[in-house]
Amino acid sequence: MLQDPTFWTAIAFAGFVLVLLYVKLPAVVGKLLDDRASAIRLELEEARNLREQAQSVLADYERRQRQAEKEAENIIVQAKAEAERLADETRTKLEASLERRMKLAEDKIAQAEVQALKEVRIQAAEIAIAAAGKIITDDFTAKDASSLVDSNIKDLKKALN
Repeated sequence: MLQDPTFWTAIAFAGFVLVLLYVKLPAVVGKLLDDRASAIRLELEEARNLREQAQSVLADYERRQRQAEKEAENIIVQAKAEAERLADETRTKLEASLERRMKLAEDKIAQAEVQALKEVRIQAAEIAIAAAGKIITDDFTAKDASSLVDSNIKDLKKALN
């Protein structure tokens, strides 16, 4: 029996187990396993917290994105309204400007007509004066001149009263 390798293997194994029990290896191994389980539990809890924070941040960013899209839509609507308002205002100012220019052109045309009429009257008067002068110098006598002056003086007195 002392020569049987199985016997010595059993003795060595029993001694090994006794040494392990003496050094309290199962307790140490158990403590190590418990510590490792606690560390894993803490890592899982931290991962869970990080996941919740990530979901919260994602929800916040999605909310902000929706708000930004709404603001962009509002800005576009306001820009379109402003552009239409400016176009209407510009159109109104352009129409008013065109009306003023048309009025100025019409006034200039009316003034030109009045000026042309004055010039025609002046020329007609000059022609009439020249013709009257010619007639007076050709056929007018002193007696006719005296009666013409008297008649004009009477007309002038009537006009002044």
